[in-house]
Amino acid sequence: MNRGADGRRRVDVAILIGAVVGVGLVLGGHGLEGGRMRSLLQGAAAVIVFGGTLGAVLLSFPLRDLRTAVSSLRHLVVDDAPPADGTVAIIGRFAVRARKEGLLALEDDADRMSDPFLKRALALAIDGTASTTLRAMLEDEIDTREEMEEIPARVFEAAGGYAPTVGILGAVLGLIHVMENLADPSNLGSGIAVAFVATIYGVGSANLIFLPIGSRFRARAQRNARRREAVLEGVMAIQEGLNPRLIDQKLRGLLGLDGPQPRSGLSGRAA
Repeated sequence: MNRGADGRRRVDVAILIGAVVGVGLVLGGHGLEGGRMRSLLQGAAAVIVFGGTLGAVLLSFPLRDLRTAVSSLRHLVVDDAPPADGTVAIIGRFAVRARKEGLLALEDDADRMSDPFLKRALALAIDGTASTTLRAMLEDEIDTREEMEEIPARVFEAAGGYAPTVGILGAVLGLIHVMENLADPSNLGSGIAVAFVATIYGVGSANLIFLPIGSRFRARAQRNARRREAVLEGVMAIQEGLNPRLIDQKLRGLLGLDGPQPRSGLSGRAA
């Protein structure tokens, strides 16, 4: 069974570094200006901003979409999708074998594939599905899967849109509290703090957390869709009996990969 080209899940350290750098430098800049970290810890502001944002997201999406978005967070750090070059290499090996032994020779290898889309595409080709029917079925699946994988992106992008506005709402509420207690100077500081910290929470969470995560999910969905398109084109080329090296060049051009696949990489037995 395949789990990418190397059989391992890949940890994306860029998101970890980005989170540390983004949040860390903002807080560090606050400290360099003489600010205290404790001044940024305002429970009332957190409740208003994050509670209001959560409520707005729940009003915008069904609960299943929210659960999907939360459960998909693990894919941001640990990427278990097959890499593009690994997919090209696998299809190339299948093309070599099919050209020598026929499509039926791929049946056992196809059954062992862990990538469900590639497994289904190969099964349809091996079963003798007409090329027009094969393309129509797989294109519909590509569109459906991409739409489903974009659900987390839409959820987090919506949260990134709501958070700054809710932060402004928190600021207004804080200022109302200040205006109501002008006669009591001891309460002015806490009211003003809630007002400004709510804005920081809203703008900061949107631009340092929600929107970047949404962009990550959208890019991941588009990347997976492009890889499935390459699988579709590759399987159809195998079905047509095209030269394996032409298939390799076609898929590398589609996926934007550099350089042709070495001949040795197209001569091995498919995993």
